[in-house]
Amino acid sequence: MNSGNRIIPRAHQQPHARTNSSASDIPGVKERTLVAIKPDGVQRRLIGQIIKRFEQRGFRLVGLKMVQVSEELLAQHYVSLHKKPFYPSVLQYMTSGPVVAMVWEGHNVIKSTRMLVGDTNPAEAVPGTLRGDFSIHVSRNVVHASDSVEVAQKEISLWFQRSELIDWIASGVNECMYIVPCNRLETHLGLNSLIMHPVLL
Repeated sequence: MNSGNRIIPRAHQQPHARTNSSASDIPGVKERTLVAIKPDGVQRRLIGQIIKRFEQRGFRLVGLKMVQVSEELLAQHYVSLHKKPFYPSVLQYMTSGPVVAMVWEGHNVIKSTRMLVGDTNPAEAVPGTLRGDFSIHVSRNVVHASDSVEVAQKEISLWFQRSELIDWIASGVNECMYIVPCNRLETHLGLNSLIMHPVLL
């Protein structure tokens, strides 16, 4: 181990309540929601910008994958649209390219995500929302987001296996896991002595 490098020891952490459902027993706490970046969002290289919006709001990404969606999965996802005249065009659009499926977790994340995404019709979507900023047409509206706790539970279980959802804790200043030069770290934090700990790379 390089004696010129030190890292901050992990702080003692309090136990956190965990749940694999889309909501806990307390309304609005520890909700999870499904967000899918549709083929036009992927093809226009908007993935990073969309993820950034959610991270800036403080939500936690617990599931992420890029998939070429099958018509079978879409038939379950859009079961309420089967009898609509535009359903075939929805299938054609959603299978025209890869989709990035995500599960976000946070306080009132379902309602907040719907507000962040914006109106289905981009002509009515407020600037600053994802659809208001990026969407071009109502049939090419960039993203999908669950609209209720019940729908979120159904959609998350449809798009993700339990093993694909990762529960993790964000690192703070006292939980630094990166090796940095000792003198720079001590100068920045005003620390005179730090405990050496191995880091798994």
